Amino acid sequence: MERNQEKGVIHVTTKVQKWGNSLAVRIPSNIAEQLAIHQGAEMEISVENQKIILAPKKKKPALEELLAKVTPENRHAEIGLGVEGNEFI
Repeated sequence: MERNQEKGVIHVTTKVQKWGNSLAVRIPSNIAEQLAIHQGAEMEISVENQKIILAPKKKKPALEELLAKVTPENRHAEIGLGVEGNEFI
């Protein structure tokens, strides 16, 4: 394994192997740990300029996670949009 500390780049050579009707590449455990990839994790695969790019899929936060970040300091005041139509306020 070759590591370039200045640019934060790790280069690893691995072999493509057969897995059912597909091909598979193993991710070394130290790289998986660094990127928090675990068995069953969803990955995004894209092809750019004849290169395969494999990245952990970013999960959408749950409503509870978003609401947990709301504090009195980052909460805005109520916005009055006026009355339109026959709304009962």
